Amino acid sequence: MKIEEYSFGRIVIDGKVYTKDVKIIKGKIIPEWWRESGHLLQYQDIEDVVAARPHTLIVGTGASGRLKVDPELPNVLGEMGIRLETIPSGLAMERFNELIELYGADKVAGAFHLTC
Repeated sequence: MKIEEYSFGRIVIDGKVYTKDVKIIKGKIIPEWWRESGHLLQYQDIEDVVAARPHTLIVGTGASGRLKVDPELPNVLGEMGIRLETIPSGLAMERFNELIELYGADKVAGAFHLTC
């Protein structure tokens, strides 16, 4: 599994182009990811990620970092043993690839906002 490219509104994963937000859980791509409150990431938006119990969740916050994270979320995930990293999507792509190579697809999940 590899994210090959990211640009505003577009991500290429293993040769396939996606133009809507995506999640990656245990190597499986969940296309057309949408959050209940648009530009706010909340627990209910990632319940499937939590159920998979990755070591780390990388959140791509968009090209300009407009996706915000509920302030309680890092603590909630931390109590479950899940590290949360939130960074703009271009950097998140690189970090995701780095961690996948180190730890494998079962240990790293991703959630990527592709625009703003």
